Amino acid sequence: MTPADEAARHWDGRILRLIRDRENHVFEMLTPGGRAALRLHRAGYQAPEAIRSELWWCAELARAGLPVPAALPALDGALLVPLGDGRHASAIAWMEGEALGEAAKPNTRPLPLVLDLYHALGNLLARVHRATDALTLPPEFTRPRWDRDGLVGDDPLWGRFWEHPVATADQRAILIRARDALRERLQGDIGLIHADVLRENVLVNDRSVSLIDFDDSGFGFRLHDLGTALVQTVQHPDHPQLRDALMAGYGTTDTGMVEAFTLARTLASVGWTMPRLSPQDPIHRSHLARAVFCAERLLGPM
Repeated sequence: MTPADEAARHWDGRILRLIRDRENHVFEMLTPGGRAALRLHRAGYQAPEAIRSELWWCAELARAGLPVPAALPALDGALLVPLGDGRHASAIAWMEGEALGEAAKPNTRPLPLVLDLYHALGNLLARVHRATDALTLPPEFTRPRWDRDGLVGDDPLWGRFWEHPVATADQRAILIRARDALRERLQGDIGLIHADVLRENVLVNDRSVSLIDFDDSGFGFRLHDLGTALVQTVQHPDHPQLRDALMAGYGTTDTGMVEAFTLARTLASVGWTMPRLSPQDPIHRSHLARAVFCAERLLGPM
């Protein structure tokens, strides 16, 4: 029996297909109540207490009427189930929709529609943040911190990006310059954030959007969610329009800070690749090039 089949039995489910294999293995699962997303959490990435906290938060947001996936209890009522291989499994409600986009691929929808969707996404992020502020977190609630130290401190959450082995000496110098500049610049309201608002994690239904994959959520600067939502388009010619639509939907005019958090996410993504991808993977160089582009765009050439 595979670990996925073992996990599915806890929900009286049947695996239909593998959806994603990144931090977690995510499967489409059929249960007596309908379709669900089954997640096999990578061992050592998030502690069980942190996963339970994420599930609690999503359940509360869904209960408040927000379009996010609610946690589905297993047959014994548990939200998180230990597996024989040391991992844990959870299941969440199935969310309909087509992804807003994919990494390294251009938008396929007409630009006016995309702008409307980015406006809707900004509005949804504002609603998520407001609804979260109204919650009383349980005492055992724990999530990572995407604060200044978590992004550009001496030991960031996703690694010391300025030490990337593929980076050239010039690139390392630019990454260090960007890190030091952001240590001075980053500021703003801190609370629970999604922290991974990539286009793959935004589902579209007509002109409305929903938000999935809270696996990297934590405590951080609220505008970091906007910066993350723009990281995949920062090199595109329509980036300024997308940024402005997103900001208008959210209700902020702080362009400089949104751009700073976009830079912060490009740096974090450089760190993310180091332990996860083979040294020959071209994503290393593309992420480094994007971070350098973003740094020079915001800070000017060295």
